[in-house]
Amino acid sequence: MPTTRFVSSRATRTTTIAGLGAGLLVAATALSAHAAGSSYVALGDSYSSGTGTRTYIDDGTSCLRSVYAYPSLIASAKGYALNFRACSGATIADVTNTQLSALSASTAYVTMSVGGNDAGFARILTTCAQPSWMSDCYGAIDKATAFVNNTLPGSLSTLYTSIRAKAPNAKVTIVGYPRIFNGEDCNAFTWFSPTEEARLNAAADLLNSKLAAAASAKGFAFANPTSRFIGHAVCDSAEWINGLSYPIVNSYHPKVDGHAYGYTPAVSPYVTGSTLRVTSAIKATAAASADRLARQQRAYAAADSRITPKSFVAPDLSTPAAKAAAARAGVDLSSRASIDAADRRYDAAQRAARG
Repeated sequence: MPTTRFVSSRATRTTTIAGLGAGLLVAATALSAHAAGSSYVALGDSYSSGTGTRTYIDDGTSCLRSVYAYPSLIASAKGYALNFRACSGATIADVTNTQLSALSASTAYVTMSVGGNDAGFARILTTCAQPSWMSDCYGAIDKATAFVNNTLPGSLSTLYTSIRAKAPNAKVTIVGYPRIFNGEDCNAFTWFSPTEEARLNAAADLLNSKLAAAASAKGFAFANPTSRFIGHAVCDSAEWINGLSYPIVNSYHPKVDGHAYGYTPAVSPYVTGSTLRVTSAIKATAAASADRLARQQRAYAAADSRITPKSFVAPDLSTPAAKAAAARAGVDLSSRASIDAADRRYDAAQRAARG
């Protein structure tokens, strides 16, 4: 499916109760009016920018921001003033250097997903998608797990401290990541084994646990999307996450339905006070905001250009490295049966070597 781009494009008891009721009504009206124009800053990476929805605003960047991403849907439903800083490829350092300038004492709400790129998840997926005779998926996952356990918590703490300093009055919600896989690989040109998929899902769970702990330590909320995406992973019948896709950048990112029915109901209670149900009217309002968001984000284009895109790379068995690995493994690259049999054999050996 081709990528579509928006172009800037209540003296008596009765009286007392009546007076109290009137006071509450005035207060509620004032709160509603304040909330309607509240400043909402969306920070983070591709899982917040909307990469995978295949519809991106024309803001002069490679951030792949979508009006159908959960920040835009929430802002459109509540009338919040959204500053959409989340950008595909962003790491903790990128958020610190290019996105935090959008925060101020007047910021009311902040949401952010970040940490996946720091752990190298695009690179890990690239490795694990290859046949096991030319890759070491379990080694890549082990390395990422060590990083998430030992290095990531300190970096998150520093970032969260900076967010609170720059937005002292904001309600901050840290957003986690879904499990991508369901235990099968239905894509013809990837080689994820059931065990590899289970370990990749476990790595996402581990990352979420570290994000939640760091958020709690700073008094931030944590929105965990895991349960919302159960039954909607890659290769599920109602698939809310892209598998191997073209353009390749959409691969292993939530689709429009993933943001509307997975992320939005997971995040919205912390940002709006209730679980938001995305309707066609909300989607239309979000779509109508494309030009405004594009104009606003163009002002940050120079800063965003310093963020390096990080994308899954599809397996290529025609490269010299692949051919050399095939020769060592005794694989006939002209035979899918030979490729697959060797993949199963090497996966079992690597699994056994790690217990």
